Amino acid sequence: MRHGGDLSEAARHFGGSRNDWLDLSTGINPHAWQWPESRHGTTHAPGERNASETPRNGPQFTLAADAWSTLPGDAAMSSLLDAARGAYRVPDAFGVTAAPGTESILARLPTIAPQGDVVVLSPTYSSHAGCWRGAHRPVREILSLDEIGAADRIVVLVNPNNPDGRSLAPEALLDVARMLAARDGLLIIDEAFADVAPQTSVLPHASTTPVAVLRSFGKFFGLAGLRLGFLAGPPALCASLSEAIGGWSVSGPALEIGAAALRDTAWQTEMRQTLIRDSAALDAVLARHGLPIAGGTTLFRLIRHEHAHALHAALARRHIWTRAFDYAPHWLRIGLPGTDAALTRFDTALSQSLDELPPADDRRPPRAGTRTEDASC
Repeated sequence: MRHGGDLSEAARHFGGSRNDWLDLSTGINPHAWQWPESRHGTTHAPGERNASETPRNGPQFTLAADAWSTLPGDAAMSSLLDAARGAYRVPDAFGVTAAPGTESILARLPTIAPQGDVVVLSPTYSSHAGCWRGAHRPVREILSLDEIGAADRIVVLVNPNNPDGRSLAPEALLDVARMLAARDGLLIIDEAFADVAPQTSVLPHASTTPVAVLRSFGKFFGLAGLRLGFLAGPPALCASLSEAIGGWSVSGPALEIGAAALRDTAWQTEMRQTLIRDSAALDAVLARHGLPIAGGTTLFRLIRHEHAHALHAALARRHIWTRAFDYAPHWLRIGLPGTDAALTRFDTALSQSLDELPPADDRRPPRAGTRTEDASC
């Protein structure tokens, strides 16, 4: 399973149409930020109540009538970048560049970052190591920051981590950045899930250190299909990224929607509380079935089960898609169902699926030394 969210793969193996499936395989917020024109596309049935009260949007926003028919403009890009600076608390000394998703940034980092050996804190989202290897850069995966070697110049990590939710304190990360500064190196931090835990972000503290931070728009705002992400860091690095991705890289609708959502601080504050309640409701279901939680964020939970792959398949036969891992066969990642009806459906399917499995008596985590072998979107 290369990544979550591909229901075409699910249907190919287990049948059904897209509408038959409950997709719990991603860490994408099921309560998307909405504007009037978007509400006809909600994934919830009419009248269906969310598992928690979903916050209403703050400032009224209407997408410009010509957003789909005209080329993206400089003013709209400037507005988006200004909104990103505020939302992500980017230091004045840092640059900010927008891109069509953080995946497009990952693909270009190996060509614009300093030369030298690369280490990736693992297990984590495997596109990080994969992109550097694809660019023929030396890459070593480590399990602890203590394993950073004297020759390593690029350190890559995800904070909070995907899929286990491991979180490192900003001060510890700044210590790494200061160490790399003496080598003309760079610390690259993927903060794709930091919106749900703003205290984990290094950005407010990093103005004088060689740190490059990736921020994903689609996960927290529930608009992954919009394809929008950001790089904040040294101005020269951000300028190199802008040149590498070229002009008109972000669509006009993405510029406008992104700027409005990033400025909607009331929605963001309420949504964090909504996700806490939703993840607690999911926890209650998992606990009722005796499934130990190995980690996660308020957008997903990682569980351990001796027969995790068999459980994944049993749920899939009931058209519920979860995230299994080749490199950690005891792990299964489960996203938020998003509605009361979806949570009940998952609860019922989980009970039926567990009844089909042999008893699980091994609650041990994956063995030490595990490395990333597949992606975990």
